Amino acid sequence: MSNDDLVTDVTEELYWDPKLDSGSIAVSADNGTVTLRGAVGSFREKREAAKDARRIYGVTDVKNDLKVRLMTDAQREDADVRADVLQSLGLDSLVPATVDAKVKDGIVTLTGTAEYQYQRDEAEFVAGNLLGVIGLTDEVELIGPPPEADDVKHDIKKAFKRNAKIDADDLSIETSDHTVTVKGTVSSWAEHDEAIDAAWAAPGVRDVHDRIQVIY
Repeated sequence: MSNDDLVTDVTEELYWDPKLDSGSIAVSADNGTVTLRGAVGSFREKREAAKDARRIYGVTDVKNDLKVRLMTDAQREDADVRADVLQSLGLDSLVPATVDAKVKDGIVTLTGTAEYQYQRDEAEFVAGNLLGVIGLTDEVELIGPPPEADDVKHDIKKAFKRNAKIDADDLSIETSDHTVTVKGTVSSWAEHDEAIDAAWAAPGVRDVHDRIQVIY
């Protein structure tokens, strides 16, 4: 697919998303890598724009250089944003009470501990949706006993084979202490995300090195 075709398809996808005001988003493409520039009105829009771009056939990577520029009525004091973040995290049953947050200049930093990656993901999702947030940094530490390397490798491979969206034959897994490295090729970003999610789901995993290439 040509760069012009990618730009056209991504631009149309951004326009199609009712959650986005895409009028200030500029799209460029270079050999499968799509770059998003410009401004959006919330951190959630910035995140959604990248997701939209990754859905397009032929996109191998997305560089999200969008800036969040809040409207005047969306600008809030850091203390008020932090209060809302903590309240929202506390009301979400998937986020452990050990997750804390601080806010500086509209940027939320999540701290504390969690046992699973999905708990960190949920905290990021919840905090990133709130009014007044312009950026997010996740410093939540994953804790838990180290997994048995062979068991983790075996369990992740089984998870790959169970998932109809993943071609397990084209992926390999390496394990070291709490870290899993996934290598190989997939045919779409959806398959890529499913594989990484499966690796993160293994008990005791604290880091996943993504070495997967999206090849169409």
